[in-house]
Amino acid sequence: MKYAHILMAVTEERWALQESKLQAIIDFLAAQSSGQKLSAEEVAARIPVKVEREAARQVGRVALLPLRGVIANRMNMMTEISGGTSSEGFGIAFQAALRADDIKAIVIDVDSPGGMVSGTAELSQMIHAARGVKPIVAHVNATAASAAYWIASAATEMVVTPSGGVGDIGVLGMHDDVSGALEKAGVKKTIVKAGKFKAAVNPFTPLDDETRARMQARVDAAYGTFVADVARNRGVALARVREGFGQGEMVDATQAVAEGMADRVGTLEETLQRFGASLYGEVIAQPPAGRRSALQRDKRALALS
Repeated sequence: MKYAHILMAVTEERWALQESKLQAIIDFLAAQSSGQKLSAEEVAARIPVKVEREAARQVGRVALLPLRGVIANRMNMMTEISGGTSSEGFGIAFQAALRADDIKAIVIDVDSPGGMVSGTAELSQMIHAARGVKPIVAHVNATAASAAYWIASAATEMVVTPSGGVGDIGVLGMHDDVSGALEKAGVKKTIVKAGKFKAAVNPFTPLDDETRARMQARVDAAYGTFVADVARNRGVALARVREGFGQGEMVDATQAVAEGMADRVGTLEETLQRFGASLYGEVIAQPPAGRRSALQRDKRALALS
């Protein structure tokens, strides 16, 4: 029954995460807490794809910091289940890069569906406060959804890979009532508690109206902070974020730039080369503009011959 306790913790948390990813996590935990036994293959099919944790690394004089998978405040059972990033751990790596004398720029390599509200505003503020110390580029390669966009928008500049997308600005709270499943399994769960609201959002009983209203108020408060932070980070009015910026949906790269959600479209390699670095070793010098034009004419002539 250990998964039941994890399920309770998940449903009490506020999430800035793509809805399909959160529902997949809750469905998995609900199945496990009801006593359903799943094979390793079934587990892999039910939960978000596990992201192998990738360490921060230095490419030339650029610190490349991965922001991948589901984001949680600290490394815990959730990151063990689905992989991902600890916002606390990311902050430590970010501060180290900020203070390193041999690092001239920081590139945040983002590919995340979002994660927990807890810790996200603090990390976004940390990155925003560091603007001007060194160039900080959030490179979306290829998804910055919800909490990931909340964090990435704090960078000095946001670049989106051509096939990428950003947005999903919103906050979720979910509750799954597993009492029916437990009854079928012959299990009756009893909670002994003290305190009016203690364990009110538990998965073993239906959600009452008062508890739902309190959950909604907490979700609304987190959403207000999310919108305010994005408005600050992108230098736009609150109304522009609330009434535009995808309104809770993902926005493709080119449209994101047009709407002011990002600054440019480009590949990660192009972003690194702007700072004299490359994923593939020594940077290959580009020919002068006139020579590039001549090369393009030669290529066209060869294609026509």
